[in-house]
Amino acid sequence: MTTDSAITTWKLDPAHSAAEFKVRHMMISNVKGTFAGLSGTLTEHATDASLSGIDASIDVTTVSTGDAQRDGHLKSAEFFDAENFPTMAFKSTSVVKKGDAEYSVTGDLTIHGVTKPATFAVEGPSAPGKDPWGNTRIGLFATTRINRKDYGLSWNSTLETGGVLVGEDVAIALDVEFIKA
Repeated sequence: MTTDSAITTWKLDPAHSAAEFKVRHMMISNVKGTFAGLSGTLTEHATDASLSGIDASIDVTTVSTGDAQRDGHLKSAEFFDAENFPTMAFKSTSVVKKGDAEYSVTGDLTIHGVTKPATFAVEGPSAPGKDPWGNTRIGLFATTRINRKDYGLSWNSTLETGGVLVGEDVAIALDVEFIKA
């Protein structure tokens, strides 16, 4: 087995990472939420971004919107069905350098047992830095938008005014930090 010295492996640091989402509520404002329980591995090729990749997952049971009743509803079978689908996952299939520290990362996004292609716009990674304990760290920020119905998250309620309670378009933002493995 040969080792490619141009590839660096990074482990996601869940204590310094966040996954956030926002979705329209009653066609008036946005409800925002977060997930904890992130895990994953980034393989970074020093000179050829197309040889880089990421494999990550999020614990669905950690969803938090600041309202316990809403969080319980999101974990229920009407939305994420956390009992049967406890994790969301992303595995990259393509990494394309778009500019200085800008990438387009496409891959298979699995939510609620449904896998669809998704593309993230990525800013970073940052320049490596040493923490006080001697670990080397990098960070990046990634965003995408999905239609929740594409992933089987179709629950909704029609409003008297003619709109719906929950929008279909979901904005996702990931602010993640990695530690060199």
